[in-house]
Amino acid sequence: MLGTAPVETDPTCQITLGNLYDTPEGKRLLTCIQCGVCAGTCPYGDVMEYPPRKMIAMLRAGLLEKVFTSESLLACVACYACMAKCPRDIRLTEVLLPLMKEQTLLHLPDLPAELKKALENTLRYGNPMGESSRKRAAWVKTADVPIRILSEYRQPVDVLWFVECYTSFYPRGQDTSRATAKLFHAIGSDFAILGNEEKCAGECGRLTWEPGLFETLTDYNMAVFQKYEFNRLVTSCPHAHNAFMNRYRKLGFWWELEHTVPYFARHLDRLKPMLKRKLNYTVTYHDPCCMGRYNDVYEEPRQLLTAIPGIKLTEMKHNRVNAVCCGGGGGGMWLDTYYKAKGYDRLSERRVNEAIATGADVLAVCCPYEVSRFEDALKVLGHDKRMIVRDVTELLAESLEV
Repeated sequence: MLGTAPVETDPTCQITLGNLYDTPEGKRLLTCIQCGVCAGTCPYGDVMEYPPRKMIAMLRAGLLEKVFTSESLLACVACYACMAKCPRDIRLTEVLLPLMKEQTLLHLPDLPAELKKALENTLRYGNPMGESSRKRAAWVKTADVPIRILSEYRQPVDVLWFVECYTSFYPRGQDTSRATAKLFHAIGSDFAILGNEEKCAGECGRLTWEPGLFETLTDYNMAVFQKYEFNRLVTSCPHAHNAFMNRYRKLGFWWELEHTVPYFARHLDRLKPMLKRKLNYTVTYHDPCCMGRYNDVYEEPRQLLTAIPGIKLTEMKHNRVNAVCCGGGGGGMWLDTYYKAKGYDRLSERRVNEAIATGADVLAVCCPYEVSRFEDALKVLGHDKRMIVRDVTELLAESLEV
């Protein structure tokens, strides 16, 4: 299963271009057989001047500068498809692509304005939207259940719920947060949040372009975590989960870690008797890249959905390891304008067309990026009257309400 190697021996956090060939993963790059599977499975492989296979060829030939000075890496949405399908198990998304993006940042005259602004906002405000940190917990006042904030509560808790940015500031993300809070209460979880002390986990900074930004955020977040007593961190965001599991471990992050979907699936025996409202929906589920291809979380969301009375689950043509990326990872959230200018297909629209083809009423997701991306795609394609987008936690919370 990808992403489950013991973190104590994970070499990927220390790799640079200078020591690349001195590391196990760097040496593995040399085993590339140039089969082209990475380019073929990449959602933008047909438009990239240098897909991963060709990057490795340029690396071997000593011609990397041509890669750095091209815009090829802007088409990488860090979807883990190349890494999941590589017959040599080369950790492309973890090792090669971030290193290439760092160098591209140094060599390109400028980044697309939307991406650059998101990274600047994250450094200055702790979130890509540029919202004041004092507003981060404002949504709590609109929740139907009490939510404790650790700086005010000052007591040990079992669960620290790391809410993240889009579920704190965006109205539709706040819907997911309110639903999640209801579910925590329904199963009797002892939980609290950081509130205004929370900042972005920084995963897109690491997998996009800016390792310095990632280090700034990890230093801050680790200092905040160490102020409080909790047993496990549970987050609604697959990208934050990815950062904590595969990067923060090297910095002393020792707490147990779960995404909300596997967490609620683990407590399904307590939750299921309370799911009494019948939802007569036909639902298709989108596997997010970080939770699916990278962390092998495929069955838990489907277990939760099929536990809801009245739900009929149908699958899209591409599902599980073959799922089509929403296009939001690796900085793609802030590159739609750039992709449109280049004439690229929007991956969110490509995925929505697959969802519509199933005949489903609801497109279920479990990543905060996907709610806004798919709702926008449905409107652009004229399908917003035929299908709605709902987080898995929203559907569960709706079934709780009789």
